[in-house]
Amino acid sequence: MILLGVNTVLFKAFSFREAAKAIAMAGYDGLEISAIKGMCEHLDPMNYKEQKNEILDVMEETGLKFLSMEAASHDLIRMEAAFEAAAELKIPVVNVGPGGKTGDEETFLESVKILTALAKRASQYGVTLCFKAHVGAAIHNTETTLRAVKDIDSTGFGVDMDPSHIYRSGEEPEEALPKVIEYTRHIHIRDCKGRQPNPGDPLMQACGRGDINLFGYFKAMVENNYSGPVCLEVIGRELSMNEAVTVAAESYGYMNACLKRLGAR
Repeated sequence: MILLGVNTVLFKAFSFREAAKAIAMAGYDGLEISAIKGMCEHLDPMNYKEQKNEILDVMEETGLKFLSMEAASHDLIRMEAAFEAAAELKIPVVNVGPGGKTGDEETFLESVKILTALAKRASQYGVTLCFKAHVGAAIHNTETTLRAVKDIDSTGFGVDMDPSHIYRSGEEPEEALPKVIEYTRHIHIRDCKGRQPNPGDPLMQACGRGDINLFGYFKAMVENNYSGPVCLEVIGRELSMNEAVTVAAESYGYMNACLKRLGAR
């Protein structure tokens, strides 16, 4: 079953408890906890033991499931702590970016090397490391994603397939997803207007407000039997609670309607 969630970075101006309550009220199945240093640390991997009890209390109170964690780091010490925290909290997936620079072979090879090392460590904790194609990075489109997948020698990894980055790399996400679906273990999702380097204002990243064929993307998920998490990831300026709730609720309504129409919810 496809489970819908929200990356708590959407609520970076608020506590984890406030974020989780808002996400639950919007109707989501679960959440992706943000552990992004310098942006939003609802979970600090280096100090997770001090946070553990409160985080678990919040999850029990809201009835939400842990779908993933976004760590967004290649630092081996920090990521080791992130994997340990994920295992303790029973978070199945840890997401990172690929790093490197588009068109730079040296940084592509270095990215693959780092991702392989991280995936091997993740597997030892029973956790899956996922990376996604990212505009401007060494792995930036479907072609480079497939190349990386073939080069990463570990069973502890998967692809985080984000239609926004694929769309802004010049591809159509609904056509790209089937090409990588066998490796896809997580999906970050948001909408955007245009194919510029950044996804635009957070309010315009709400599902259904932009130019991406998200219904076609969900159709590709269902037709290819994807059954993992789909987590809304909205980045950019700090939002008020009203703005963040609007983005979360509007996106849930759109995604839930797509899945219902497709007979998948």
